[in-house]
Amino acid sequence: MIYKMYDLPNRENSSVFLKTYIIEKTSFNPERLRPLVLIVPGGGYGHFGQREQESVAIRMNSLGFHAAILHYSLAPMKFPDALCDVANSVALIRENAKDWAVDASKIILCGFSAGGHLAASLGCFWNSSFLQDYVEYKPEQIRPNYLLLCYPVVTSDEAYCHAGSIQNVIGSIDESEAQKICASLKKNSIRDVVSIEKNITGDFPPSFIWHTVQDKAVPAKNTLLLVNELYEQGIDCEYHLFNRGKHALALANAESANPDGTNSEKECEVWPELFKNWFVGV
Repeated sequence: MIYKMYDLPNRENSSVFLKTYIIEKTSFNPERLRPLVLIVPGGGYGHFGQREQESVAIRMNSLGFHAAILHYSLAPMKFPDALCDVANSVALIRENAKDWAVDASKIILCGFSAGGHLAASLGCFWNSSFLQDYVEYKPEQIRPNYLLLCYPVVTSDEAYCHAGSIQNVIGSIDESEAQKICASLKKNSIRDVVSIEKNITGDFPPSFIWHTVQDKAVPAKNTLLLVNELYEQGIDCEYHLFNRGKHALALANAESANPDGTNSEKECEVWPELFKNWFVGV
């Protein structure tokens, strides 16, 4: 495995970087290209969940995927800082696809909780005119090919939203900038802009999504709203709503559990294999 850290293009913030977990080439098949899973950890846009990082990257490696982990902008920030980070990271992967033996048509964003919101945001806006004002890459360079969303924050609806994530991602954006973005996207408010289910188009990537009924931090209504919109738009989607399991399960097994065994759930630990089976069939 090749483990390296990279600063993101066009970003001066030293806390924003990419860590790679690249499977080394084999002598018997040196030209093989692999898909890459870019892991976007959760943490409410205020910190990074440790369980949703290296253990997930290693699990993806074991399933035959290259992996990388993105450390993106956190609060205090303003929209769309973090979105620019994930867009730039996809462009960086594409620029290095040949050297890293990555299939550039199979870049998967794997987002957890608030990281799922960030991954889905790029799924919504990769080809939007508004984002072109903030990144230097063409839409095809920042396009995620697939999404893997794990108990993601989706909606800004006050009845179901994770309030801290929504507030942190909007951040300190000034009114004139917010109005400019809203006008470009034909939205009434910046909260509508960051509400994923209100921004789904036919260009949204094929998606694998899972959640749990018992999640109290980010209610499953978030993913139900999202999946309904994907269905309406005809987007390829596989959705698993497990009954048991609290928020922030990560792998849901001993590899990402707390020392006392919490944050694991036998019912949910099958999700990586379910994702791979879906991905092979897409």
